[in-house]
Amino acid sequence: MTRARRVVPVLAATALTGVVVAGCDVSENADIERGRALFQQNCGGCHGLAQAGTGDGVGPNLDAAFATARADGMDNDTIEGVVQAQIANPREVSESALNRQRVFMPADIVTGQDAEDVAAYVASVAGVPGAAPPPLGEPQQVFTEQCGSCHTLSAAGTTGTQGPNLDEALAGKDAAFIEQSIVDPSAVIAPGYSDSMPKDFETRIPAENLKALVQFILDAVGGGKGGGGN
Repeated sequence: MTRARRVVPVLAATALTGVVVAGCDVSENADIERGRALFQQNCGGCHGLAQAGTGDGVGPNLDAAFATARADGMDNDTIEGVVQAQIANPREVSESALNRQRVFMPADIVTGQDAEDVAAYVASVAGVPGAAPPPLGEPQQVFTEQCGSCHTLSAAGTTGTQGPNLDEALAGKDAAFIEQSIVDPSAVIAPGYSDSMPKDFETRIPAENLKALVQFILDAVGGGKGGGGN
């Protein structure tokens, strides 16, 4: 359910080489919890990060990108600096794993305090052994964390544009169609979008949370009774 695109958020794994950052505290006043939410909204559609609950996309998995460096002694302050440098001046990635196009992350996808919070958050969790997200909460929170970086849904207050606007794409659809769109997104591809939505939501989201998420989306789009494709 994600649109094929040439410009995508990608924090290049190559940030770990060729970037010199002082090992000092880059963002002393950063808000890590806020950074987590901003990461999910702006970066989670492309980057896997276990503590954020985001799966792999077209960008590097940030746990994998920083695990070795962290194990070799790179501290949080240095990782934070690397992430901030990549946000401000990202490197081009030669090919997308999904569509073999040259892709790059837009510069300054977040700026100012937002960038500081995101960088501090990533530095605090990326590559940390055993890092895992907190238990899933209410359905709106689940949607925001798992879907909001790619999809617009008015009821959730999300404005993602990488995937279809769900207020429009799911209007008139029933619960079965919405659940299928989450657990088997390859079954029906919305016109104008590629088959690049993560395929692991059925294992990532516990059954009870998935059921509540489907109901939340159904209510949000008007509880339609249709069931056809997009």
